[in-house]
Parts: sequence; C-alpha cells; structure tokens
Amino acid sequence: MPKPLIIVNHAAAKARHAWPIVRKQLEAIRIDFDVHQTTHAGDATTRTRAALQSGVTTIAVVGGDGTLSEAAEGFFEFSERVEDLPATINSEAELAILPAGTGDDFARSHMGQRESLEKWTSILVAHLQSARNNVRNVDVLYGVCDGFTTPFICLNASTMGIGGETAARVAAQGNFMRRFSGEARFAAAALAALAGWRERRVRVAIDDAEVIDGNMNLVAVGNALYAGGGMMLSPEAKIDDGKLDVVTASGLSRANVVRELARIHKGGHVANPKVRIVQGEGVSIETFSPEDAMLIEADGNVRGLTPVEFRIMPRALRFVV
Repeated sequence: MPKPLIIVNHAAAKARHAWPIVRKQLEAIRIDFDVHQTTHAGDATTRTRAALQSGVTTIAVVGGDGTLSEAAEGFFEFSERVEDLPATINSEAELAILPAGTGDDFARSHMGQRESLEKWTSILVAHLQSARNNVRNVDVLYGVCDGFTTPFICLNASTMGIGGETAARVAAQGNFMRRFSGEARFAAAALAALAGWRERRVRVAIDDAEVIDGNMNLVAVGNALYAGGGMMLSPEAKIDDGKLDVVTASGLSRANVVRELARIHKGGHVANPKVRIVQGEGVSIETFSPEDAMLIEADGNVRGLTPVEFRIMPRALRFVV
C-alpha cells in the first residue's frame, strides 16, 4: 500500500502545536507516512491532487476547515467547462480529519459534538491498521463564483452577505484574538461586520423552481450541520442526504441580527419568520450591481464575489470516521 500523506497547515500555530501530538501517536505503532507542511494558500489542493495521481489513497489533514476544504478540492479535477461537475481522481481514496483549527466544524458535524485531536488520530490509526473500511461517503458542494467563472469545492457551508464579511474579518484577526475560542472569534467578527452592513437586493433561484427575490441580510448554502465556529445554520442539514440547504434572511434590523446571532448556535433562528430554509440540489444567487456584490465565504475561506452557483455532488468524497 502507498504511504498515507499527512498535510499540516504550517501557517497556523494551533496546527503546528498539534502535529507533534499526531506524529507521536503514528510513530508509536510504527506507521510509515509522508508529511507535507503547507507554505501558501492552495498548497493543500495542489499537493493532495499530485499525491492521489501518484497512487496515494489516504490523505490526512492537520488543520482547520479551510485546510480540509483545500485538500478536499484536490480530490477532484475541474473541467474546462465550469458547468460540468468535476471528476473524482480516485473514488477509492479517502480523506481523514485531524482537527486543529479555529472552528473544526466539519469534524463536529460528523460526531455531533467536539472530539479531541487524540480521538481523531486514533480513528485514523484504526483505519490504517484495519481493512480500511471505517469510511463514510459524504456530499460535496460544487460552487462557481465571480460571474460563474471560478470553480471551487465546499464541505460545510458557504455564506454571503454578513457571513462573507465575517469570514474576511476572522482571517485578518491578529495574535490577540487568536487566543480565544473559535466561537468568540466568529462572534466578534460578526458584530464588526454588522456595524457596516446594509441590505441589498438578492435573487435566489433553487432548482430553477423556487425563486426568492428581495433585500437580504444573509444568504447561506449549507451542506453540514455546523459552520462558522459552531453555528447551526440549518438544523436539519445532513452531509449525506443529497441535498443542499439554502438559508435566507431578509428585513432584519441590526438588533434582530444580534438577537439571532445569540440563537443560531442551537438553531433557534429558524423560528424567526424572516428566516427561510429551502432544500434543493442546485441554487443560483445573484446581485444586481457591482456595488452590491457580496463576498463569498466557503469553509472559512473567502472565494470571490457574487453571482455564484452551487450544485450538490451526492456522496462524492470518502471520509475516515
């Protein structure tokens, strides 16, 4: 069997601290592996794709949701025609989570709660020592943004509006804020983004059947249960149901948004009649002027600007669980 590849987000202090813990567990049982420490944005995608093309079948990520999402993108090859879904490089390859990030939402969505790094490393060890059958096929979101020209992969959720602005602020936070929990960092960034936010007209078309058109605060497209440091954007979301969940919020005052931020971690925002959730297999989200274009956040990474389109890829990626 080819050696597994461990990708470490070297830019993140939490991942650099976590890596020796992981390495010790792997070396204790004499598992042979290769390791790659990322040096720039997109590095995890490039290295994963190259490894899979060379025959590697297990990729593990020491990092957060952003690095995990980059690695997941490396499992696919994009077509020159962005309207075509990407092709899987090796349908038998799997991705393993070794959570060491700000939110670690995808890991939480698998377990329904936070689990320790040691627990996740033990899951990987059991997988490598066994017949490699502890895997789960999960859905993947395929997005195309910047005027439907730039493709990307998303695992948890993509948010636009206040969500996109919040992600940009989280990424720009300095060392002081990085001492706090993911939940606290996201909340602080959301409040700062809210201060300068204004509603703008957005048109959301789901499966070319249902259209929501109006002034909106937030649009989100969810795949997993958790996103944004533990926010339960869509409480009914499942990562293997073949559906994406479209969340829209319109007509909320700043005070309303602050109230919903306090409730969203338990899904309480869905009780607000100004919040809608619709499931589908595809969605198109458009704004109508350059000044109204919204930043698009996906798994904590800022990907581009609206308009954007998403399609679900049912059970397209295998995860070690």
